[in-house]
Amino acid sequence: MKKLFNSSQVREADNYALNSLNIPGIVLMENAALSILNVIEEYFNEAEDAWINSIVILCGKGNNGGDGYALARHLVNKGYPVEIVAFANGESLKGDALINFNIIEKYSQIGNNPEITYYTSLADIEAIRHSSVIIDALLGTGATGDLRSPYKEVIELVNEFNGLKIAIDSPSGLDVDTGSGEIVFNADITITLAALKKGLFIENGYSSSGEVYYGSIGMGEDYFDALITDTYLLELEDALVNLPARGKKIHKYSSGKVFVLAGSGELPGAALFATEAAFASGAGAVILGFPRKIKEIALSRLSGPTLHPFNDNSKEYFSVSNLVEVEERIKWSDVTILGPGMGRHPETVEGVRKILEQFPDKRMVIDADAIYAINGNWQQFDLSNKIFTPHHKEFAELVGIDLIDIKSDILRHGKEFAQKSGAVLVLKGAPTVIFYPSGDIYVNSTGNSGLAKFGTGDVLAGIIGGFAAQDKKSFESVLSAVYLHSLAGDILTEEKSICSVSPDLLIEYLPVAINNVKNEFI
Repeated sequence: MKKLFNSSQVREADNYALNSLNIPGIVLMENAALSILNVIEEYFNEAEDAWINSIVILCGKGNNGGDGYALARHLVNKGYPVEIVAFANGESLKGDALINFNIIEKYSQIGNNPEITYYTSLADIEAIRHSSVIIDALLGTGATGDLRSPYKEVIELVNEFNGLKIAIDSPSGLDVDTGSGEIVFNADITITLAALKKGLFIENGYSSSGEVYYGSIGMGEDYFDALITDTYLLELEDALVNLPARGKKIHKYSSGKVFVLAGSGELPGAALFATEAAFASGAGAVILGFPRKIKEIALSRLSGPTLHPFNDNSKEYFSVSNLVEVEERIKWSDVTILGPGMGRHPETVEGVRKILEQFPDKRMVIDADAIYAINGNWQQFDLSNKIFTPHHKEFAELVGIDLIDIKSDILRHGKEFAQKSGAVLVLKGAPTVIFYPSGDIYVNSTGNSGLAKFGTGDVLAGIIGGFAAQDKKSFESVLSAVYLHSLAGDILTEEKSICSVSPDLLIEYLPVAINNVKNEFI
């Protein structure tokens, strides 16, 4: 896994380089520019059909603009046609940015490359609409808050353009701590300097940063290796390390017992997806608790898992009176999956709450309608052995905080819930983020928009439950479950199309994803 850092840690690293390592700021800027150049050239080399009519660099007033001026010099020296739109002149620049501006201004006076335009209006931006490459060196990580004029209008216009968009350090308008930002430069590539920042991989940062590359400022990796953080980016090896181990002498009951209490006449499919996913994940014994009135639906679908129909009195949903019928199954299980498709009838809500009260020590995956059952009242329950799997709206309703506020600082809100409740929180989204009671946060790095369909979350709940039932000592296998669920979607998309992702195919491709991870290390 890769460490992710906040902006204050990156500023401290800059100060360490300047004051402890005695690296002059101008050298750090030069190192950054060379690192950015290397990434850009590697990208151009891999894109064999790349045609470049001009590379435009939008340069701001601070050090991010200074990086842009230094980069411009190297691009010119390499023979690329460069245009600069400068948002400051020599009189309003200072320090290292001024030094690099003065150099590139001399270049423009001696020859015709680069061409420098001093920004006066949006007409200057409209003139670069058809440029092959546009590089954002406007604000970087130092800026906070939403964009102000003229940057707001400039970024809105540039985002309409079709050229390759590259952000230096971070897309302008993005808060690199929270991933929030009302208007953000929509980069295809972000070359982040010194360290990987949290906000590049979550919320608006996830959609606006494009493919993230690391750019060095020349201070080595030892400093960041020793730095403490609470946030990590999951990688392929994390999925392998946290896969449940399977001994040679296991049998169907020792390899994970899962009880799925889910489904209703209104939403029967969710229960079936979760159940089949738990079985496909390797759990040895999987039983579905399902309303008797509609049991034929489950019987026609299930092959490996076993059906436990409870007497719903033709109501087609679970109620508190059914608890006596399923409590032995809950006790029997290593993990109970509670909620997919159960519905929100008041009797079901009461039944879910009774289960949580009666089985505080039971390891459970709390999903969908089971989350709804304790909205605003989660503090009343002992949740220390539970895994919650809400999407953002469900999480906002669970904790009683407005969705906009949740999304403005998702890491803080998720961490607070996990620490206060003692539960593991798997916050589904693009990307999915996992929060542990310890305070550690893991951002998933697999997945695509094809997963945004009904039923894919039910499959995830089943995989999590199946893995957790096999890994009886901890919930670390949740990391593997989340990574592999989305990796299955990625493999499926490559082999078929992004439109073809479905719950059934995700379950089918889960073993493919598991073998894919294992084969990488053979």
